[in-house]
Amino acid sequence: QLQPVESGGGLVQSGGSLRLTCGASSGTLAYYAIGWFRQVPGKEREPIGCISSTMDRSTYYVDSVKGRFTISRDNTENTVYLQMNALTPEDTAVYYCASVVCYDSKPPRPRRDFDSWGQGTQVTVSS
Repeated sequence: QLQPVESGGGLVQSGGSLRLTCGASSGTLAYYAIGWFRQVPGKEREPIGCISSTMDRSTYYVDSVKGRFTISRDNTENTVYLQMNALTPEDTAVYYCASVVCYDSKPPRPRRDFDSWGQGTQVTVSS
């Protein structure tokens, strides 16, 4: 059972960058496609993008982050990264990672056997 652990959040000025890390307290990330999600108070958690578990490591991003965010993975380190550039206050949220079904042309969804959301990591972008 994959238990993800997110880290790397913080306070950054608008236009700045952060790199988030998704690790695992149990389970092996390399076996799964991994997606990133974010949630603001009062709203549902929304997908940002994902990276496949296949050799091509294909990725998908929602329009709001395309060109600014990049997902990568290092299977030797059991880690997935979310590089976030050109941040805006609208990116302020708690960010989560999860094992997902990673589609080519639509947002990812959590795998049906995934039920272990981590605590997430807070990203705050000041204007």
